[in-house]
Amino acid sequence: MEISNFWFYTIMIVVILHVVVGFAYLLFKLSPKKKTKKEDEIAGKDNF
Repeated sequence: MEISNFWFYTIMIVVILHVVVGFAYLLFKLSPKKKTKKEDEIAGKDNF
């Protein structure tokens, strides 16, 4: 039984890490982008 518990916990850790990394990636991709001052100046000059 020791070996089967090892594989069960190993697979569960991989699945949980996969979900956490995927959730963090989605938060990163869906977060609003911050503009720098240079981008604001360029955007302001284009709005004549």
